[in-house]
Amino acid sequence: MNNALDRVEATGLACERGGRLIFRDLNFVLTRGEALSLEGANGAGKTSALRVFAGLLSPSAGAMSLRVAATEITDGEERGRFVGWFGHLDGVKNQMTVMENASFAAALYGARDEVATVLDRVGLSRMRDLPGQYLSAGQRRRLALARLLLSERPLWLLDEPLAALDSVGKALIAELISAHCAKGGIVIAATHDPLGVAAQRLAMGAA
Repeated sequence: MNNALDRVEATGLACERGGRLIFRDLNFVLTRGEALSLEGANGAGKTSALRVFAGLLSPSAGAMSLRVAATEITDGEERGRFVGWFGHLDGVKNQMTVMENASFAAALYGARDEVATVLDRVGLSRMRDLPGQYLSAGQRRRLALARLLLSERPLWLLDEPLAALDSVGKALIAELISAHCAKGGIVIAATHDPLGVAAQRLAMGAA
């Protein structure tokens, strides 16, 4: 895994959007191999929190840091280099085949894993030549999972990862999270549903 991560820490994080306080006083520490389930009702700020963690939003208070070897990283843009993102938008290019979509991601990230192997891992081998426009919602999510694996990033940020997946797909998510953590990766998932893996739980309420 590239850029192995030792620790992720949030201290007193708060976020404002459009002049409204979304969340405040968010605190946690995760070390290698650990997962965090970020829980709360719609509007509690889970997606905004993930975007702050990724460096896509600046916090209105507090700090987010990554520790890599002896280096402490607090800059949001620098943090982004360690993040693998799995969100609501699947990013599938409809005119490109499954293989072409995955191969583009592999080239972008300089992936060391074989694309065909990763597609097999997420259950898309038989659809490798199918254009993206013909994929079901669940299949599009699986292709997004393939891109996540090909990114080889140590910190996974997952926004409702179980959405649009059947029971087999949900079991796959649990397997992939467990495997990522077993290799020393760290996972933070915003979810309404149990992830099916051992994880710390952090409830988010109204600010």
